[in-house]
Amino acid sequence: MTRYQRLGVNIDHVATIRNARGGVYPDPVRAAKIAVAAGADGITAHLREDRRHIRDEDIRALSAEISQPLNLEMAATDEMLAIALRHKPHAACIVPEKREERTTEGGLDAAGGREQLAPIVEQLGAAGIRVSLFIEADPKQLDAAVALGAPVVEIHTGRYAELDGAAQHAELDRIVAGAAYAAGVGLECHAGHGLTFDNVGQIAAIESVAELNIGHFLIGEAIFGDLDSTIKRMRALMDNARANALGARSA
Repeated sequence: MTRYQRLGVNIDHVATIRNARGGVYPDPVRAAKIAVAAGADGITAHLREDRRHIRDEDIRALSAEISQPLNLEMAATDEMLAIALRHKPHAACIVPEKREERTTEGGLDAAGGREQLAPIVEQLGAAGIRVSLFIEADPKQLDAAVALGAPVVEIHTGRYAELDGAAQHAELDRIVAGAAYAAGVGLECHAGHGLTFDNVGQIAAIESVAELNIGHFLIGEAIFGDLDSTIKRMRALMDNARANALGARSA
């Protein structure tokens, strides 16, 4: 088990607040710079078809101004492919997207959408962009990621975050098994969606999860404090969970 786990901070909802009134404040790029200074290993931004939060000019500015890797979350469309190829972010995470949803509601159907996904994954990879697929912890979907040639998967943790008690434990077991399966077939495994101070520890402790991507909770919690200390606290919770898991394993 590697002790260190990367933290990607999603700054979408800084843009959500900005867009509620229009104008330029608060600035997602400023938030990204604060996140990097607080210990974020990368910045994630989802450019949606309807531009409900991040806008094209935000991607341009983030690409030009942040020092850490940019992970562009995108739907599998020709429009988003062209934008990714223009800006060449470090990584592109392909996510399912429905105009009527409030937030991403589940994992991508990589197995059922291979015909649509294959040329997009191929072109992104050929451009030197590290491709990730946002999927459920399902061996069928993980096998599809391998067949598509995506080097990275991000396991959807939203269902885990919404459950409690025995149902949450069962979902956690499914995620643990999926992450181990991903490592076994040669995929780098990330995880994200719905993670908070209260539930991040069990996901951070999973041996084969190399990175967590967290956004909405961090931006929301920063309203009651500040973004710097919120990210530092999340970073500390992740590190403690890794250290405790490593200690338990070696005991």
